[in-house]
Amino acid sequence: MLKKRDTRTTRLSTKGQVILPKDLRDRRGWKPGVEFVVEERPEGVLLRMGSERKKVTVDEVAGCLGPVDRARSIEEMDEGVRREAVRRWKEKSGDRD
Repeated sequence: MLKKRDTRTTRLSTKGQVILPKDLRDRRGWKPGVEFVVEERPEGVLLRMGSERKKVTVDEVAGCLGPVDRARSIEEMDEGVRREAVRRWKEKSGDRD
């Protein structure tokens, strides 16, 4: 059985803001600052929750890659990026050579 849709009316402000009803925000746990993905559809606009990314500081991630045995040259870094790009292309295209 289909649930009845909860439909309401709201207005667009002069700043382009749309107010979502408080009880809906409370039920969803949406607080100020929550991010949404806005997706245009033929029948209207869909709001989806954005990914919840925790903000991290430099101190939290410093050293997470482990010790570096030596600095790499630009040429070595370019070659590493090229090799990885080729590997990913082969993986996606099904090329096994």
